Amino acid sequence: MTTRSVKPLHGAALLALSALLFSLMGVGIREVSASVNNESVVFFRNLVGVLFFLPLILLRGVQPLKTTRVKSHMWRTTYGLAAMYCFFYAIAHLPLADAMLFTYSAPLFTPLIAWWWLKEPLSKRMLSTSAIGLVGVLLVAKPSAALLDSQALIGLAASVMAAFAFVSIREMSDTEPAYRIVFYFSMFSALISAIPMAWAWQPMTQHELGLLLVIGLLATASQIIMSKAYGLAPPGLIGPFAYLAIVFAGLIAWLRWGETPDLTSLLGAALIFSASLFSITRSKRS
Repeated sequence: MTTRSVKPLHGAALLALSALLFSLMGVGIREVSASVNNESVVFFRNLVGVLFFLPLILLRGVQPLKTTRVKSHMWRTTYGLAAMYCFFYAIAHLPLADAMLFTYSAPLFTPLIAWWWLKEPLSKRMLSTSAIGLVGVLLVAKPSAALLDSQALIGLAASVMAAFAFVSIREMSDTEPAYRIVFYFSMFSALISAIPMAWAWQPMTQHELGLLLVIGLLATASQIIMSKAYGLAPPGLIGPFAYLAIVFAGLIAWLRWGETPDLTSLLGAALIFSASLFSITRSKRS
């Protein structure tokens, strides 16, 4: 197996791990959002992301974090932070399956954005793989009537902004390693999301602060792994593996709340796995 074919395999595996961590983060957000406002959840998620890098800075100094791509990092922050606000709001106000559906439909838009922005090739197979994966997501999530509510537009915005964020990672991955991309995203996002805390601050219990800490650690680890994944392979190629988060969320819901998947959910999971495997098979042949 050549290096060229191994990279998409590694990228897909990393993206699957990132999806697992992200689904765990989504469950934590749903738990804490019952008593903590959206502004606080977003701020603490980003603050923990910055603190995550303190040991690296203390051990190796700021040299590994130096960059000449500040503008690219700012664009990545703009897209990513907008997606975060929308996604966290969707989790708090829509059924969890609906919110996850919106966020993980981002790979549907990713190949189109990568084609428009990065001039990466867009084939019929890429489009069909994304479409199959999206059908699987719909079958697993079984979106409720809440999707017809105006709040659903916020969830859709989360999906589109996340797709732009994924492609922006790919755009600067030629010079920026994953940890640097995540550091600047966390730092810029923490500074920007601190502004609403001037009027949205609220006292919190130790349990709530503990949940926010776990959410921040899961999110940061997921971001680092995701950034590495999209640096190894084009977004349109490995994007369908992000759909696995819906499967992971279903398993977690079964373990946490005793929700058992029905036949429709199992069929949807099969389509998601099929789309993911089809994507990798295509990359090996090419």
